[in-house]
Amino acid sequence: MAHRALVLTGSGRYADPWHPFAEVGAEVADILRHRDWDVAVSDDVDQGMANLDGYDLVAVCAGDPWRGGSSLTRGAPPSSVAGFAAALERGIGVLAVHSAVSSLRDYPEWAPALGAIWLPELSFHPEAGEMTVQVEPDAVPVEVPTTFHTHDERYCALQRLGQRTVVAWHEGDGAKEAAAWVREYGGGRIAVDVLGHDARAFEASGHRTLVAALTAWAVAGS
Repeated sequence: MAHRALVLTGSGRYADPWHPFAEVGAEVADILRHRDWDVAVSDDVDQGMANLDGYDLVAVCAGDPWRGGSSLTRGAPPSSVAGFAAALERGIGVLAVHSAVSSLRDYPEWAPALGAIWLPELSFHPEAGEMTVQVEPDAVPVEVPTTFHTHDERYCALQRLGQRTVVAWHEGDGAKEAAAWVREYGGGRIAVDVLGHDARAFEASGHRTLVAALTAWAVAGS
């Protein structure tokens, strides 16, 4: 039986001027469909979080809802917050893509589940460009090349929360930074890929294979 995934892409308060979330979500959905997943895509993040029953994985490609600084940007519906918490408890897999580490700030379980968050004014990325990604051998169950090159942003100085197993690294501003990692939280298995600024970041076959590996890990045993 095929795994079922819901890919949530940022719109409204989860949109920003820099990230083409629908474009990135389409790439993630395409990767999963090529591996025979049953995939639904929605640009209503809060509604999606309230309706996760029946899904093995939720993938989030969305931005910071507090970016505007207005109280109008804050506050997710209680049914959405409860829906995600319940899904984690039952063991849903999670894939957080790129700026998802700055998203869902109204969801108490989100940041602890991911194991790292973007801190405004402290976290940063150099200008997007060609970059090299080093993959830890045997860190995930699907074969991924130990090195691949892509065009992307290199997230640096994220705030760590809890333990994690780093799957891939990139060179930050003078130090190695985690590009992808996995961890368990509650009953769920969490995979984070901080690559994926736009569709160009998915042109590298190594990155596409990495995403496939992360999602396979996140639903292992489901």
